[in-house]
Amino acid sequence: MLSKFKPTWMIESIFSITPQFLLENHINCVLTDLDNTLIPWNSKKGSEELRSWLHETRKYGVKVIVVSNNSHRRIHKAVKDYQLPIVPRAMKPLTIGIRHAIKEFGLKKQNTVMVGDQLLTDVVAANSCRVRSILVKPLVNNDAWNTTINRMMEKVIWNKLIKKYPNLHWE
Repeated sequence: MLSKFKPTWMIESIFSITPQFLLENHINCVLTDLDNTLIPWNSKKGSEELRSWLHETRKYGVKVIVVSNNSHRRIHKAVKDYQLPIVPRAMKPLTIGIRHAIKEFGLKKQNTVMVGDQLLTDVVAANSCRVRSILVKPLVNNDAWNTTINRMMEKVIWNKLIKKYPNLHWE
């Protein structure tokens, strides 16, 4: 049961995920959460760091697709300058959004990774879909009210994960 919360990798930030790491692990598509993964939850736009990361990642032929529980309007507004395909209302931790992205974009699960900042949504959805996952630290230290509830539950799960999987650590 606890294994459904265990990320494949834990990396400080999405911007620390290099094309080389992705290609070494046979990943050609990154499904990514939006809030606190690509941009701060309380921001309407991305950053130069995001622009640079996307440029470098695409240069190596890796697709990036936003799979978020947010509305189409919110996601589109945040990433319109980056020409990213989106899957809104993904309903994570359910597998609906990830399965939609895999089908819509002709992806192979074994070559896809889900990146996000939450165990209870991003990691659980990826594991339930049998897609590898990367847990990243949130870009900012505060959250929207609904995420704050998840973070409290995450702390309890996190403590159990560390006991069961002592080799979990941030890279």
